[in-house]
Amino acid sequence: MTDYLADVKKYASNVDEAVVEKIVKHLGIALRNRDSSLVSCSDQAELDRVKKGFMTKKLGMTDEAKKDTVLADVCKKMAASRQKSRVTFYYLVAENTDQLSVFA
Repeated sequence: MTDYLADVKKYASNVDEAVVEKIVKHLGIALRNRDSSLVSCSDQAELDRVKKGFMTKKLGMTDEAKKDTVLADVCKKMAASRQKSRVTFYYLVAENTDQLSVFA
């Protein structure tokens, strides 16, 4: 848990530890596999899964253009990292869309 929290803190200020913990619980078994614990911004199929599975189902977003803008923003913010943690990525997506309360 502390590794996820430290990674999120690289990109966000005033990180809500409870939200990070709930994202970790939400992702569950996906975090056990190295490949599924990371997000690839260069893989459109991966970004589509994030849009459908997280942004639409969990966050309730419906505006496709907004989803694309948010993903581009988060990918840009995390561009320096070759291995983008799924926990950090999801936290930044939720923060960018003012949806952290979904995990409160």
